[in-house]
Amino acid sequence: MSWKHGLVAATVMLSTTLCAPSVRAQTTNKGFSEFVSGAGTVLFLGGGSLLPLLTDGADGGQHSLRVVDALTTSAALCYGLKEVVRSPRPDNERELDSFPSCHATTAFAVARIQSHYHPDYAILWYGGAALIGYSRVDLNRHRLTDVLIGAGLGYLVGEIELGQKRGLLLFPLIRQDAQGNTIVGLQVKGEF
Repeated sequence: MSWKHGLVAATVMLSTTLCAPSVRAQTTNKGFSEFVSGAGTVLFLGGGSLLPLLTDGADGGQHSLRVVDALTTSAALCYGLKEVVRSPRPDNERELDSFPSCHATTAFAVARIQSHYHPDYAILWYGGAALIGYSRVDLNRHRLTDVLIGAGLGYLVGEIELGQKRGLLLFPLIRQDAQGNTIVGLQVKGEF
């Protein structure tokens, strides 16, 4: 195993281990699920977005961009659906943003892209995403259907992202202006 594969495995295993429930934690308090829903999700999404820069060589920048694109697109779709559906949360009827779970949506979008680029670690990526979804139900912030639909949406966005030549929303912009200066950045795709 190369150091790059070891780093991928260590990062995903750390995220999954930090997210793995113990029987005692499940029966005595919600601390595990609170961690997974908060810092654990940030670690999972951040690691999934930045890890390709360290492990994927010359393709790392493109792979990271594809992960960020799927993450951004899935989050935008999820928040748009929340505004349309306006489903009350199981723990607070006044909060009308339960459906779908954006934690599950973004986690499964990242898991789908990373699993494509690193199929040997797919079980770890999907396992981490599933634990994030589990934590949302365990905290009574979402119903199981919110999480399952969110997971499906994230997976679908990742699948569509991988099928596009230039990504869904974001793609690199490299061009020269009128003075001959090179402009490097990200462009938002204008056609859908």
